[in-house]
Amino acid sequence: MRYILFFLFPVSLFAQKQITLEDIWQKGTFSARGVPGFNFMKDGVRYTRQEGSAIVAYDLRTGKATDTIMNAASLNSASVGWKNTFDSYQFSSDESKMLLSVGSSQIYRWSSEADYYVLDLTSRQLVRIFEGGKQRDAVFSPDATKVSFVSGNDLYYKNLATGELVRITTDGARNAIINGASDWVYEEEFELVRAYQWSPDGKHLAFIRFDEREVPEMKMEMHKNGAYPEQITFKYPKVGEKNAVVGAFIYNLEDRRMLPVAIPDRVSVDGRFDDYIPRIAWTPWGKLCLTWMNRHQNIQRLWLAETQTGSCQLLLEEKNQYYIDLHDVDFLSDGTGFIIQSEKSGYNHLYRYDISGKQVATITRGDWEVTAYYGLDEKNGQIYFQAAMKDPSRREIYAANPGGDKLKKISQEEGTCSAQFSSTFDYYIHTFSSANRPPVYSVCDREGKVVRELEKNTTLQEKMSEYGVLPVNFFQFTTSEKVSLNGWMIRPEGSEYDGKQLPLLMFVYGGPGSQQVTDAWKGTNYWWFQMLAQHGYVVACVDNRGTGARGETFKKMTYKQLGHYEVADQTEAAKYLGTLPYIDSKRIGIFGWSYGGYMSSNCLLKGKDVFKAAIAVAPVTNWKWYDSVYTERYMQTYLENRDGYEQNSPVNFAEQLQGNYLLVHGIADDNVHFQHSAEMVNKLIAANKQFDSMIYPNRNHGIGGGNARIHLYTMMTRFLDEKLKG
Repeated sequence: MRYILFFLFPVSLFAQKQITLEDIWQKGTFSARGVPGFNFMKDGVRYTRQEGSAIVAYDLRTGKATDTIMNAASLNSASVGWKNTFDSYQFSSDESKMLLSVGSSQIYRWSSEADYYVLDLTSRQLVRIFEGGKQRDAVFSPDATKVSFVSGNDLYYKNLATGELVRITTDGARNAIINGASDWVYEEEFELVRAYQWSPDGKHLAFIRFDEREVPEMKMEMHKNGAYPEQITFKYPKVGEKNAVVGAFIYNLEDRRMLPVAIPDRVSVDGRFDDYIPRIAWTPWGKLCLTWMNRHQNIQRLWLAETQTGSCQLLLEEKNQYYIDLHDVDFLSDGTGFIIQSEKSGYNHLYRYDISGKQVATITRGDWEVTAYYGLDEKNGQIYFQAAMKDPSRREIYAANPGGDKLKKISQEEGTCSAQFSSTFDYYIHTFSSANRPPVYSVCDREGKVVRELEKNTTLQEKMSEYGVLPVNFFQFTTSEKVSLNGWMIRPEGSEYDGKQLPLLMFVYGGPGSQQVTDAWKGTNYWWFQMLAQHGYVVACVDNRGTGARGETFKKMTYKQLGHYEVADQTEAAKYLGTLPYIDSKRIGIFGWSYGGYMSSNCLLKGKDVFKAAIAVAPVTNWKWYDSVYTERYMQTYLENRDGYEQNSPVNFAEQLQGNYLLVHGIADDNVHFQHSAEMVNKLIAANKQFDSMIYPNRNHGIGGGNARIHLYTMMTRFLDEKLKG
């Protein structure tokens, strides 16, 4: 039987303060306090953080400042553009130099560009590395004698001793060729931003080249103050369209020779390679490891490339009847092998291989999942990772030896724990939260013992009592197909609700490998859900089939038919919840964003006898219009799986709309394009169906900036009050 949590809060519901949207989205009344980013120093006991224009070092164990590394306000430079301030910083490996970014601007979700300056911490000399345009992905070479970067889609490095600037590539061009940085789809779906790496000895640079000239272009309009909208154009490969052709190259800094890496067995389509190279990494002994995947992403190979010839040797191959989730390879510094994650047992686990590609140890095993890999402390023979061993909704931190025969749980709390280890693995920053407790941050030693507390969010916990928040309770139910699903619920309490049937709002995401039913702090939406509960709504969330931490079979059963099992499960969840005596089965709504918007749309259309209302924010409405990497991973192409696409895309069921539908989208959404909602609107109009909608000009997938968020949540609250509560 699944655990159920009940909490008694000391403040009476009659005396509680009312949560408002202004509190949530404007005043920051309920903002959880975090801790600054921890940039660990190589001694393993100190970290640095940016404080205004200064960088200060602290002792991890005591929290006391030990040194002011630099203060930008006091730095003088003859370099153009220096204004005694900076946005971010990084140290060289020997901590003798710093790289400072100035004037950063966002490109896509993870990428940005800026002007970079190098500060020599001994001489205090500050030098701008390039004046030919903004740079991205700048890093030091391993010996700190050079800085590499990408500008104008070309790869460069600067010799810091001589001042020489070397342009490695010359064919970079926007929407055509990218050298050393990734294209949109690699950044979004493979989380690859910097597509180049230094060799350990600093004598070679390996990089990926993207030829996206034949990739179709996407256009977005930005509506500003001019007489005409500004057109934004970028390459975006949709399902079945041409991807960028990728190749890997090794550049020798000594003879300045460029060498293509010859990956064997690549299949070309119409003379173009149609596959992926989502990772490159150097081994400690100086070979380049490339992760290769076919376009279906159900075959993955690790290739080792020679720096002198570019020829490759197969290190490891894995195949899967569905798809393979991408994981990084962790090479042992002594050159004896590597550690990698795999679902080959049916659950995601850690394995150790020797350098010939032979498995030598199963580090973790069992009907549970490793959910994060933190690294190997080779000095002490310990591997650290996060897992959902006890319950899919919870996370613990563990240590194991490389042989896999000793496993120890080092976190103590029951909820969700995560870790950020220092460079020596002697200490880590421990983050803990639960569904009913905001984040708590501590410094722990390698055994999990708390050294000191950093932030307990005591003030926010007091506000929870002051505002009479209701407990998040967990539940399970079994569907008609004998599938057990997990959920959470917030239920109004008080005599005014006794014997009454209340409206229900279901919150959904539901995408492959995701989870919403976790015993973890829910962030800002938590407070909106609490506000709705104060107004008499029951709020619930259920993780459908296809979600994570329950093994490969549960997650991958949605393969080639995204939306089918998920919608069935959400509909059954609504029916089950509607049988509870305090829920009105005729007043059930569902809300989701992105994949969740896709789900809420499908639920309203296909579950028209169950759901009375749905809110869909930035929804996918037809998988044909989403990107190639994500969609084909789970659905293959439209030509290969026509029925899977047609039977599960909301645009094809617009005529079934009976309930109340609110459709929301940002026009500048580079991820799920406004096209999805525009086509949905066209279908609804063609079917003569009435609905509500809102567009947000110049807003991306997150719909933020200015008053966009409070405007959105005010509108959604009003919609629910009119369609469900009224």
